[in-house]
Amino acid sequence: MPSSSISIPAEAITAETCAALLDAVRAATPLVQCLTNHVVSGFTANVLLALGAAPAMVDIPDEAGAFAPVASGVLINLGTLGGRQPEAMREAAAAAHAAGTPWLLDPVAVGALPVRTPLAAELLGAHPTLIRGNASEIAALAGAGQAGRGVDATLSVDAASAPARELAGRAQTVVAVSGPVDLITDGSAVLRVGNGHELLTRVTGAGCALGAVMVAFAAVADDPLTAAVAAHCAYGVAAEDAAAGAAGPGSFAVALLDALAALTPDALVGRVRLEVAR
Repeated sequence: MPSSSISIPAEAITAETCAALLDAVRAATPLVQCLTNHVVSGFTANVLLALGAAPAMVDIPDEAGAFAPVASGVLINLGTLGGRQPEAMREAAAAAHAAGTPWLLDPVAVGALPVRTPLAAELLGAHPTLIRGNASEIAALAGAGQAGRGVDATLSVDAASAPARELAGRAQTVVAVSGPVDLITDGSAVLRVGNGHELLTRVTGAGCALGAVMVAFAAVADDPLTAAVAAHCAYGVAAEDAAAGAAGPGSFAVALLDALAALTPDALVGRVRLEVAR
């Protein structure tokens, strides 16, 4: 079972490390429980299948908590909080933490909204292994910024760097901030991943699906920082491949699934754009 308490030097996370984790995901076929928003549910499931993982959309009370210890990892995405889903999220987060199952919090559109903002703060108490969001979401969750414009960030990644580090250190988790160059930190080390493509911002659910990919990598990694970095590198390289043959956002969304399925560890070794921030 991967442990969120393990930490390694940032310099030890390399393209070769990312490639090895992609192989591990394909070999293990991790089962990712998804409590996510209904806008992106199908796309998220297809991204996991294309990657080589297995989705399980178990998101109702009395099942979500029971399933979390069975799953390889759990995704909790606050995008559309309908019905009793918040209750199911509380169950799943608590059960995952108790079982040592890695889980990720995606605090979609937190900030000023009166339901998701306190729910995200409450879920932090269940010790997420990973947190991902855009710069405004991460700053708001850290208590250091205003809400973005819905799901769109109004802050830059650099502006969210200090709040992300503070949040990661305080919550003892790994925080990933999405942007043109992604920032990933465990509160001490800070790494930047330059892979990806602008078309990711024009497909609903592309960022949410990245959260599921991070969970799949966390399920097979020895530490969550390496898992988060490897997931961003793999997803970003696949996005670049998809964009190369896409005519626009529609064909890109389909091509991204094909690119994830076709992605090889050797491709990562040659193309990862990764740096340790100083």
